[in-house]
Parts: sequence; structure tokens; C-alpha cells
Amino acid sequence: MADLLEQGMTFLDEKRHEYMTRTVVYERDASSVEVQATLGETTFEQADDFGIVQKIESRDFIVRTGDLVLDDQPALPKSGDRIRDTDGEQVFIYEVSAPGSEPPFRYSDPYRKAFRIHTKHIATESA
Repeated sequence: MADLLEQGMTFLDEKRHEYMTRTVVYERDASSVEVQATLGETTFEQADDFGIVQKIESRDFIVRTGDLVLDDQPALPKSGDRIRDTDGEQVFIYEVSAPGSEPPFRYSDPYRKAFRIHTKHIATESA
């Protein structure tokens, strides 16, 4: 018998990909690939040396795992990679990263159909 939850997640992922994505460019060194991404955010809480909790917001990009292919090889997001997001006349550049010891990405579902890639804004350029 088929896993009904997985079938439901596949259906929802198809609808997310069809109706809730925009084209961004994922870069690592000299390699790059255009992918469809859904925008999101994650709020991290991190205590400093004095016990003060700070909230850090991450711009997230949700990308299908099968779409992230660099140099003809499937890739996992890693810290230091960049995502270029063009919006009108501006290109927003984000660096893949997460605060403290947090991982730079998480799978967005139990079936590993998509990555939730955590980033921080580092620059803005004219398109």
C-alpha cells in the first residue's frame, strides 16, 4: 500500500512549485544554476555570553532537492554559497549561512523533497 502522507506531500510540493516560486540563481564558486524557489524566513534564538537571547532572522529559499545540481552533480547547500534574487531593477545577494552551530539548511519535509536554505543578505546590485 502506498504511503498516503507521502502522496499528499508530493501533491502539495507540486502545487508550491507551480504557484509559489520565483527564479533565483544558486552559486558556488564558478558554478551556478537557476532554480525555482519559494521565499520564507526562519527566526533563530541565540544566547550570547551574558545570557541575553537575541533573535536573528534568516531569509529562506525553499528549493527542490533534485533541482540543486552543480557541475552535473547533485549538491547539498553549504555555507558560503550565494543566491541571487532579482526583483525588478535590483538584485539581492544572499549568502548561505545560519547563526552559531545551526546547519545552513534543513529538509523541509520528512521525505526530503525540498531544502529550506537559510541565508543572510549581504549586498544589493542594480539589475
